[in-house]
Amino acid sequence: MSSYSELHRPQFHFSAKKNWINDPNGLVYHGGIWHLFFQHNTEAPTWGPMWWGHAVSNDLLHWRQLDHALHPDEMGSMFSGSAVIDHHNAAGFGKDAMLLFYTAAGNHATPARPFVQCLAFSIDGGKTFTKFEHNPIVEWIRAENRDPKVVWHAASQKWVMALYLEDERYCLLTSPDLKEWSHLQDIVLPDTYECPDFFSLVDEDGVDRWVFSGAGSGYLVGQFDGNEFVAETELQHYDNGPNNYAAQTWSNAPDGRCIQISWMAGGLYPEMPFNQQLSIPVELTLLGRGSDARLARRPVMELSQLHGRKIEIDQKVIANGSPFLVKTDSKLLDISFRIARNTSKGLYLLIRGQYLAFDWAENTMTMTPSGTVKMVGDKPPVRIPDAPSLVVRILVDVTSVEVFLNEGEISASYCFLPGGYESAIEMHTYSGQQVVENFEMHELKSVWTE
Repeated sequence: MSSYSELHRPQFHFSAKKNWINDPNGLVYHGGIWHLFFQHNTEAPTWGPMWWGHAVSNDLLHWRQLDHALHPDEMGSMFSGSAVIDHHNAAGFGKDAMLLFYTAAGNHATPARPFVQCLAFSIDGGKTFTKFEHNPIVEWIRAENRDPKVVWHAASQKWVMALYLEDERYCLLTSPDLKEWSHLQDIVLPDTYECPDFFSLVDEDGVDRWVFSGAGSGYLVGQFDGNEFVAETELQHYDNGPNNYAAQTWSNAPDGRCIQISWMAGGLYPEMPFNQQLSIPVELTLLGRGSDARLARRPVMELSQLHGRKIEIDQKVIANGSPFLVKTDSKLLDISFRIARNTSKGLYLLIRGQYLAFDWAENTMTMTPSGTVKMVGDKPPVRIPDAPSLVVRILVDVTSVEVFLNEGEISASYCFLPGGYESAIEMHTYSGQQVVENFEMHELKSVWTE
């Protein structure tokens, strides 16, 4: 059994005890417990036949890995999907049954077998699951259709499934009983593929709007009346880094919260018993209205539980030859500050040896982390607002950096492979003065050692 203390083990991000993981699946809150299912190859630290791993938490940070929920069968590997709590017993398995929707991804022995959508249920709060005897619940539509996301649309009293089809195409289906499904519409997300998510948020006018997203962080905001989703925005991206993929939101979350977690695709973990990690859970809100609506993402408030030693500095003036070096031996950091542009061309950070640059002339943020692979693809530099100042928050784990700008209006996820460095945090500028205000850094405690 893993001690979670290996050299490259993330200390406040979820990773499996051993072997490969990728997409988060079946995210659902039930009875005070956050359930996290995930794509897991039980046989090797590389991608392969998929099972659904299972972990639970009371606070979205301290996870306890349980026995696997779904095993490959004669219909194939267990690919990605979602979960709901059936409060009104629509499916007939029992009130408050936990239902998992997943893709049976063919059979390696018979490659011609198509991908189909299936159902499993639990009547003991997620301790054990039974696959529905009449699977599949959605027959093959086209290509490698997959990744069902099921949600309840209260206004029309309908269950709705978002499903990936092929290329940039998705569809919506509906059902009265979670077992028989009929087609509603097709949806196109330009340059976006796989792993749909579909959820509602209230905009700044108090109007319910729906967000339709895909695996590469592309999303549309629009209206949904139970029969048709009508986009009101152009395609946007909720994460602008290279290492965010297959994000999903929890269903049945308490207090109206909308909580999202992603696979941080592309990290390298040499000679480790595990491979890959998930992001920090973030809380989503909707800024703006109509065609200007956009997502904001902030690390969940529970993260403050991990705060340890604190360093605060009201103001620091940085100049050429006079960098700001922060003294800490911790590898786990929660850093926030405000940057005033002043006369400098930019601010340049070294975060545990990883280079992060804010370029005021180009209005961009770039990071060039070491030790990653291009699983998500190239992304351009992150555009930052042309404003007098910028609020920055940075989360640093053993093998990852997540950046949130202006209270989560802009975010970017990066994996890295640690190398040598002298100071965990350095700030430099090489032309004019750079003023850093309200600097606050918390060393973080590991979730595995408490």
